[in-house]
Amino acid sequence: MAKRLVMGNEAIALGAIRAGVGLVAGYPGTPSTEILETAARENPGDLYVEWSVNEKAALEVAAGAAYAGMRTMVTMKQVGLNVASDPLMSLAYVGVKGGMVVVVADDPGPISSQTEQDTRHFASFSKLPVFDPSSPEEAYEMIGAAFALSEAHGTPVLFRPTTRVCHACASIEISEERQKIQPEGFIKDPKWGIFPRLSYLNHLHIEKRNPMIGEEFSHSPYNRILPGEGKLGIVSGGISWAYTCEAMSLLDVSPRCLKVGTPFPFPESLALEFLNGLDQVLVVEELDPVLERELVYLCGKHHLPVTIWGKLTGDMPQAGENTVESVKKALANFLGLSLAEQPAPALPQLPVRPPVLCAGCPHRASFYAVKQAMKGQKAIFCGDIGCYTLGNAQPLDMVDTCLCMGADVTIAQGLYRAEPGVKTFSFIGDSTFFASGITGVVNAVYNEHDLTLIVLDNATTAMTGHQPHPGTGKTMMGAISRKISIPDVLKAIGVQSVVTVDPLDLAAAVQAVQEAAAQPGVTAVIFRSPCIAVTKPAPLFKVESDKCIGCRKCIRELGCPAIVMDGKKAAVEPSLCYGCSLCAQVCPVGAIVREEEKA
Repeated sequence: MAKRLVMGNEAIALGAIRAGVGLVAGYPGTPSTEILETAARENPGDLYVEWSVNEKAALEVAAGAAYAGMRTMVTMKQVGLNVASDPLMSLAYVGVKGGMVVVVADDPGPISSQTEQDTRHFASFSKLPVFDPSSPEEAYEMIGAAFALSEAHGTPVLFRPTTRVCHACASIEISEERQKIQPEGFIKDPKWGIFPRLSYLNHLHIEKRNPMIGEEFSHSPYNRILPGEGKLGIVSGGISWAYTCEAMSLLDVSPRCLKVGTPFPFPESLALEFLNGLDQVLVVEELDPVLERELVYLCGKHHLPVTIWGKLTGDMPQAGENTVESVKKALANFLGLSLAEQPAPALPQLPVRPPVLCAGCPHRASFYAVKQAMKGQKAIFCGDIGCYTLGNAQPLDMVDTCLCMGADVTIAQGLYRAEPGVKTFSFIGDSTFFASGITGVVNAVYNEHDLTLIVLDNATTAMTGHQPHPGTGKTMMGAISRKISIPDVLKAIGVQSVVTVDPLDLAAAVQAVQEAAAQPGVTAVIFRSPCIAVTKPAPLFKVESDKCIGCRKCIRELGCPAIVMDGKKAAVEPSLCYGCSLCAQVCPVGAIVREEEKA
């Protein structure tokens, strides 16, 4: 055993390796990304790890290996589960042989997501067990229990860490021992094919099985009652349990508590034992009132005279994260305690700093080129999920819609049919193109829509930490693979006009967009320029103040963080500049020039 300071995501990966996982597949998405990256970095030598093309592919790859008896793990964030839900719902009926854990990192806040989506609902919806760790330490131990439960019942298991568990750090005793799992291999059996009659029988089996798992969970170390005084009780789970414990310590109170680490199937017997003798219960949880509804149902089912308070009653926030302070306030109100209000110290007002594209980001040049090309014409710009979502900000203002990954292409098609006279553009990144954009382009070509596809190819999955994808020629196992060419894919689909151009060559970029937009049908412009975070910067730029006329065009039209006003003249902040040259091309008087390269 060796004690290590690890992030929660690292703890999950190390716990899975300890449990004998043989395959890890996933798609990058904050807050889950580091789980797979840690599995690759800590690979003991016999572990296969891949960034799959999307979450659906990842889950199906893992399911295939689990059919053969291998322990497998899939990683994604909460919105990724929507992509993987098709195979997951069927896999719940088909089952697995090797232990299979689907790690879905939820993002209360949301901090880096489109939605506050609670995976515990997916557990009850798909009728799959779910584990909800409350700390990195618990996640390390709990992931092994999830694999064991999966194999014992032949079912996939969901594992739901939230952002504050994923990204918290803790000192954990990491075992050097690894469970040895020898896959039996695939045994042909009709049960691996999903057919209506078999699905019906399997559904009956699941409904019989889940109460049994719920009873097992009533004796699980991850669910427990903390004895306390009085007729008031507290129920919590996940990271909110940690907040609850700290809040109770600050208030110096010790009511009876129920900690729930496996929300579904609900540990009914343990909950009934907890409720016995209580008058009122406060439920502290993120995000939705999942535990609260279970308790309300139990009280009604068993005619218990217990009042349940929480989100449904307005006693806990209905959106966003919990904090120690918010839980402390809720507990004090529930327990009838008065909090000594201390005036908050006076703090200076901080400037509003919305997220922006990095200085030197090629996406800024791409958006600007399209904007210039379509000046004076009515156009709609459909965006997607990635760094380039920030193209919605002023002064670019180039993202009119953003729904989910890959929807830029298909939303644009619907807009075209509703307003045939308006030119529609769709902006998609290279990684997202492979993940979920290709089918939308096929739909556009097949149904003869009219749109211009803008592929922002910066040769990486930038937003989630620069993971490889099929267009990079690298895999997570370190192998060099054949790059899949986006232009070749588009041409094979049937896109007649496909042009590749460097967006940092402004004149050429504008011309390429104008020519593509003038043609009917589906056309494509691929703006290819590497992400500045993974390339060495070119020689920087500076403003020759004697030439600068103070027109502010470089600031008004680009919004680059590296360009500031120094009095009435523009200036380039050298610590931010990456030498992209866009500002120099925009300056009407040639006042922005490249620094001389140092010898």
